[in-house]
Amino acid sequence: MSRPRFLPDNFTLALLTTVLTASLLPCSGSIASALTTLTHLAIALLFFLHGAKLSRQAILAGAGHWRLHLVIFACTFVLFPVLGVVLKPVLSPLVTDDLYLGVLYLCALPATVQSAIAFTSMARGNIPAAVCSASASSLLGILVTPLLVKLTLGAEGSTGSTLGAIWQIVEQLLLPFVAGHLLRPVIGSFVDKHKARLKFVDQGSILLVVYTAFSAAVIEGLWHALPLSALLGLVVVCIVLLAIVLFATSRVARLLGLSKEDEITLVFCGSKKSLASGVPMAQVLFAASSVGAILLPIMLFHQIQLMTCAVLAQKYGARKETPAPVLAPEAG
Repeated sequence: MSRPRFLPDNFTLALLTTVLTASLLPCSGSIASALTTLTHLAIALLFFLHGAKLSRQAILAGAGHWRLHLVIFACTFVLFPVLGVVLKPVLSPLVTDDLYLGVLYLCALPATVQSAIAFTSMARGNIPAAVCSASASSLLGILVTPLLVKLTLGAEGSTGSTLGAIWQIVEQLLLPFVAGHLLRPVIGSFVDKHKARLKFVDQGSILLVVYTAFSAAVIEGLWHALPLSALLGLVVVCIVLLAIVLFATSRVARLLGLSKEDEITLVFCGSKKSLASGVPMAQVLFAASSVGAILLPIMLFHQIQLMTCAVLAQKYGARKETPAPVLAPEAG
């Protein structure tokens, strides 16, 4: 029997288990240092494999939809941050100050790649455009996210400057990604054949970072400073942000006269935020003791967006095909 869409997926359950483990058995000292080194290697491998998975043909097929891509990027890197700042007087009383910093960080992140493409495919949207847009957003985020963090939070990376943080992210994420993509002609068939198994590299690297981040936060007293009311308030904040963006993307698509396929791509690529990019970037941009609280909003938003978009994708996918117009035969 398949699992109902409203229940958490296996990865979400693994995330919850990881947070619980870090809360009860946090790592410290030499073990924490060793795990930090291991997580850096795992994240580099993660983005190397992302690059190897990316088909150049799919990029070229979707690159021509420049107007659609611009609207998606505007939703990801303009609409979200503006909402985070403008709604702060209304939403910040629902959570702690540290959690709202995490909300602003969430708003600065790039879009997801895998889930945006998967939901676009399920909903019968413009898949080549989704591949191109989601991949470009992930790469743009390496440069744009640190700048947005500096602009909205005033936070700087552990290197001491925004440019230093960008370069550190480039080293950890972009260079492995480019290397993987350049080697796709050599290893692409292997990666495509073993996608299901390599998924554990993706998820395992994120779980490692989450464990080390929450271990440091727990040692610093995260749960003592975080009331249950703030966690419930965070659920409300994430739902409000997602609802506004989903409404805005669907309305903009119709105002611009986009096709239903392009509307679907805009809705699913423009409303997503990437946990896979957000976790390693947070390690660079924030102090180790604050990363746990910073990551809570994106972890929660991740699950809410998956459940909501699964329902939307099914609704879009169940639509009837528009019949092609029948041309009258020529006279004579």
